[in-house]
Amino acid sequence: MSIFEIILMAVALAMDAFAVAICKGLSTEKVQIKHMVVVGAWFGAFQALMPFIGCMVGSAFLIYIEAVDHWIAFVLLGFIGGNMIKEALSKDECEECEKTDSSLAPRVMLTMAIATSIDALAAGVGMSVDLDGIGQIAIAVISIGVITFALSAVGVKIGNVFGAKYKFLAELSGGIVLVGMGVKILLEHLGVFG
Repeated sequence: MSIFEIILMAVALAMDAFAVAICKGLSTEKVQIKHMVVVGAWFGAFQALMPFIGCMVGSAFLIYIEAVDHWIAFVLLGFIGGNMIKEALSKDECEECEKTDSSLAPRVMLTMAIATSIDALAAGVGMSVDLDGIGQIAIAVISIGVITFALSAVGVKIGNVFGAKYKFLAELSGGIVLVGMGVKILLEHLGVFG
């Protein structure tokens, strides 16, 4: 996986957290830097941790699944991306954002961070197929964490200023990128790209 592909994957995985951060900003009366940093830190940390766990699990079982690893990556990334597209197309952004709790309490943030990063766990299993060694895994995990932190922090401010306007676009584009990455992995392993 190239650095560009890793960054593209990181941005795609961050879109769920970005969308929830927009809702967080919408539900917060006056956004301060503290709000942006707290939301970014929670989401960034969990978005980095989950793919790391997924990569470790995937790598541990890689020897047993090598014959079908590209299909597993394709199915996992396709499912996650498809689900993001479905969510983007089926929910009323304003209604969903209105239900978001503005609290930054650890209990609330932990729940939201886990909820937005479960797909990153599955993506980590899929990524373990296409990453070469611990160096690329470290680059991927750090990229995912940093990009999610930045996008989530900015998302809080965007939600506060613009409302839920960009939530739909974030979920839709993230889903399309993940489906595309899954298709690319499958086609590469089937020999279509060389």
